[in-house]
Amino acid sequence: MTEKFRFESLEDVVGLGEFVPFPAIEDRGAWDGLAGELRGRLVERGCGHIGFAWPVLPAVGYMEFDRNGNRSNFEQLYFKRRTTLSDLVIAECVEGENRFIDDIINGIWCICEESTWVIPAHNHIFKNSPEALPDTLHPFIDLFSAETAALLGLVFHLLHTRLDAVSPRICERIRREIDQRVLTPYLERDFWWMGFGSFINNWTVWCNSNCLLAFMLTEESADRRAAAVKRALRITDNFIDRYPSDGGCDEGPGYWTVAGGSLFDCLEHLYAATRGRIDVWNEPIIREIGRYIVKAHVSDDYMINFADAPACPGIDGSLVYRYGKRIEDAGMMALGAYAFNKDRHISSSYLMNRTLAAVFAWGELAECKSAAPLLRDVWLKDIQVMAAREQDGTDRGLFFAAKGGHNAESHNHNDVGHYIIYIDGKPVVIDAGVGVYTKQTFSSQRYDIWTMQSQYHNLPTVNGVQQAPGAQFTASDADYYMDDSKARLSLNIASAYPENAGIVRWDRTCAIIRGENPAVEVMDDFILAEESADISLSIMTPCKADLSRGVIRLNILDGACIRLEYDSTKLSAAIETIKIDDARLAPIWGPELYRIILTPSQSRTNDTWKLRFSREDKL
Repeated sequence: MTEKFRFESLEDVVGLGEFVPFPAIEDRGAWDGLAGELRGRLVERGCGHIGFAWPVLPAVGYMEFDRNGNRSNFEQLYFKRRTTLSDLVIAECVEGENRFIDDIINGIWCICEESTWVIPAHNHIFKNSPEALPDTLHPFIDLFSAETAALLGLVFHLLHTRLDAVSPRICERIRREIDQRVLTPYLERDFWWMGFGSFINNWTVWCNSNCLLAFMLTEESADRRAAAVKRALRITDNFIDRYPSDGGCDEGPGYWTVAGGSLFDCLEHLYAATRGRIDVWNEPIIREIGRYIVKAHVSDDYMINFADAPACPGIDGSLVYRYGKRIEDAGMMALGAYAFNKDRHISSSYLMNRTLAAVFAWGELAECKSAAPLLRDVWLKDIQVMAAREQDGTDRGLFFAAKGGHNAESHNHNDVGHYIIYIDGKPVVIDAGVGVYTKQTFSSQRYDIWTMQSQYHNLPTVNGVQQAPGAQFTASDADYYMDDSKARLSLNIASAYPENAGIVRWDRTCAIIRGENPAVEVMDDFILAEESADISLSIMTPCKADLSRGVIRLNILDGACIRLEYDSTKLSAAIETIKIDDARLAPIWGPELYRIILTPSQSRTNDTWKLRFSREDKL
């Protein structure tokens, strides 16, 4: 885009006041025109915050992450401030009677008086020597300092006339704090997430979109606005240039919202900031990045949750719909409308840009009656993820997904060769997901966490050795095939393990068989350097399991029973119960998960093992 769109004059960039992503409070036609049902909800939400006691953010609370690894206690208060301010501002814009103004001013002042907008978990990222407290003289731009700048920028845009009527010092303070903490550092410093080095991830566009939004809403200088647009264009290019051509998000669907979704935000802001000159919606890579979220959808709220993604990450229906509308993709629009119309609820959020977009798309979305696309076959060749179901357009029957890739993916789990299975839209063989983030999650001890380890994915452990992290631990010989009768992925996963595992070759073939006797089959054909009986296959499940020789029955609550067949002359089965008390995992899986462990009855240097999953009627 940097080469394609060259700005010849400052007139190519809109001026302050011309950038109008949402109507200001004075545009009563826009705000009064919202549906009555929605207006009532938004005002009621604001009413719940009248007289709000803004929580204190003490220094020792900030230091807790450094002291004991807990990031949740501080973040809950930090985000509560921002979410409350967003709710109050939107309620004031809907009602327009100044009822919420005093509480809004208190919220603005609290946030402006914070020593830093960087959360404790991100404070150490730009330092060689981690410190428990931030360096207030050299502000770092992290995800949430950028989000805070965008939030306050939107408050300025929506309410500056009402705030100025109380005191011009309020908007002056907003603009000064945004400039010192975000705008000037954005122009003058190259942060790692900008992609000028070799690395990009969701931070690249997540930070970039919010920095650009804050610039366009609050910066008076035409020169600096133009410089910001050019910089945002280059950073967005850095992200796109390194993104897989298949559009696959290796961070998982839980992060697509802030990866592909934040790219959408970047492109929307660039389009508006340049009077429509920057328009790349028809570019294949932009279209594929959007479509990934449709390809990752299993059923209902369930998604293919490889990497740091919960099985039910939630689908931002408005975002998916609006992205789909831009690229004229019926599947994305259908999924977005389906997700939105399940309850037509717009959640309270500090992501005010997304909340306002949902508010003004509410009427259009409410009129869309569509079902989720539920694609029959998916193959993302660059990130080596496949998915398949028995029939297109329905979640009835078996669904299956598997992955190759490598163990240095963003938000990586050691999971090369891993697979998941659903029946009638309900999970049977699973990826447990990721627990509450702590200091350990993004440290050298990451893989001490059980949810990150290959033995708690549906994978072999050989001679007591699990897969290891790093780009060199990868799948090879990936081969995908699909027709009406089956879909199959074959991989050699031997090189995903260190040498001391003693694996010469481990060919894993995962397939869904369609037709009269549908099944999912997993075939492992291996050769070891030396004879061993210390081999195990793990199968993670939320289902109560009944074991008998050669057959395991996985009982789904109020649903089907899945029959898992294996060769009992070669393998024996046991079950381990895993207690779940994590605040992120328990709401999805309940108090327990189960790990089925298949082990060989005798030592061997090579063998072939086959697992077959199929439906079995309950008696």
